[in-house]
Amino acid sequence: MKIRYALAALAVSGLLASTGCGDGADSGTGAPSGVTGTVTVFAAASLTESFTTIGRDFETAHPGSKVVFSFAGSSALAAQINEGAPADVFASAAPANMKIVTDAGNGAGAAVTFVKNQLVIAVPEGNPKGVKGLADLTGPGLKVAFCAEQVPCGAAASKALDAAGVDVTPVTLEQDVKSALSKVRLGEVDAALVYRTDAKASAADIDGIEFPESAGAVNEYPITVLKNAPNPAGAQEFVAYVRSDQGRAVLTAAGFQAP
Repeated sequence: MKIRYALAALAVSGLLASTGCGDGADSGTGAPSGVTGTVTVFAAASLTESFTTIGRDFETAHPGSKVVFSFAGSSALAAQINEGAPADVFASAAPANMKIVTDAGNGAGAAVTFVKNQLVIAVPEGNPKGVKGLADLTGPGLKVAFCAEQVPCGAAASKALDAAGVDVTPVTLEQDVKSALSKVRLGEVDAALVYRTDAKASAADIDGIEFPESAGAVNEYPITVLKNAPNPAGAQEFVAYVRSDQGRAVLTAAGFQAP
């Protein structure tokens, strides 16, 4: 039941290709824009691999620029921003955490959804416990990791479990999706609910088990320039680059869905 990533990526790619950017999203085309200096991006942990690639591409397209990332759970990043942490861009794994920032007056404008993501059940390669769906997570002796409910992956997990009518008691609640996934990789748990993109990034030693209830718990990822951005021009250009053809190609390859 390993996810057929290649087919999924092709399908998503077609969706993205047919979706117009709007709002000037194609301005980050790689043409020199005069943007220089450091662009500090606070981003959800599930964006680690794709944003790291986008950051390198952005630096190549904008000589003299440097992108510095802080990856963590969206709820923790929102709290840091509202406490005054200097950052130019915030990319959240759910609108609720973005709303915490914008309601505090720390967004420079309307946040825009740039991708979607949904959950899978992460198990060790080969699926030794034979997990096929959420109901199997209630099995005797099965150890499961979830994200904490204030974290977007935790909120999505709770919604999916409610939809399935399944009650699972996790042995640990993690503060971001990478931490939940690492519990599986280290053999500390038998399964975890993580994003499809995170399971794909660890496909060498993790199997991702699809389950139907995840379709009703899809997370939207909004991004915005922050009000007190130290490098507002760089922030605007980075957001545009994320939404450009180049940025969308990276996100598609990572397994993200069209907004």
